[in-house]
Amino acid sequence: MKKLFVFLAVLGFIAISAQYAVAQTATTTGETEQVEVPIHQQLKTKFIEGGPAFMSVVLLCLIFGLALAIERIIYLTLAETNTGKLLDKVEAAMKDGGVAAAMDVCRNTRGPVASIFYQGLSRADEGLEVVEKSITSYGSVQMSQLEKNLSWIQLFIAIAPMLGFMGTVIGMISAFDAIEAAGDISPNIVAGGIKVALITTVTGLIVAIILQLFYNYLVSKIDSIVVKMEDASISLMDILVKYEK
Repeated sequence: MKKLFVFLAVLGFIAISAQYAVAQTATTTGETEQVEVPIHQQLKTKFIEGGPAFMSVVLLCLIFGLALAIERIIYLTLAETNTGKLLDKVEAAMKDGGVAAAMDVCRNTRGPVASIFYQGLSRADEGLEVVEKSITSYGSVQMSQLEKNLSWIQLFIAIAPMLGFMGTVIGMISAFDAIEAAGDISPNIVAGGIKVALITTVTGLIVAIILQLFYNYLVSKIDSIVVKMEDASISLMDILVKYEK
C-alpha cells in the first residue's frame, strides 16, 4: 500500500511539473495573442493525440451504439398506438359485425397492441381461457421485439469506458518506457504518455454517458408501451366477455 501511495505521488508530481513546464514555455516565448481554434479542429487534434488506431475503436462503439439506439427509437415510435381509440373501434366492430369485423380493424392497425388483439380474437371461438393464454404468449413475443438490440447497446456502454481505461494503462506504460529509456523523470519525457492516458479515458467515459442516456430513454419508452399493452389486453377481455354469446 505504501508503494502505491508513492507511485501515485510520483505521477501527481509529474503531471504538475508538466503543466508548469508548459506554462513557463508559453510565458517565455511571449505568446500574447490567442488564436481561436474551431471545435472540430480541436476534436481532430485530440483524436490524433489519443492514438488514431485506439481512438477509432472507441469511436466505433459510439457509432454502432447510436445507430442501434436511433433504430430502436424509430421502431418504438411507430409501435405506439392510441389504445383507447383502437378499443373503441374494436368494440364498435364487435357490436356491428362480430369477431371477424374486429379482426379486420386490428389487421389494418399497426403496432404490437393491434397484433396482440388480432391473435386473441383469432382464438375467440375456442373460449376466453384460450384467448387469454394466446394474448399472454404473443405479448411476450411482442415484448422481445421491443427489447431487440438493447443488449448490444448495453455492451457498448460497458466496453467504451473499459477501452478508455485500457488506453490509460497503455499511456502509463509508454510514459515509464520513456523514463526507462532516458534514465530521467523529466516532465517533457512523460507528458505525452500521460496525455494519451487521459484523452482515452475521457473519450471512453463520454461515449458511455451518451449511450447510457439513450438506453435509459429506450427502457422508459418500452415500459410505457408494455403497460399500455397490458391495460389494453384486459380491456379486450372485458369486451369479449360483454359480447360473448
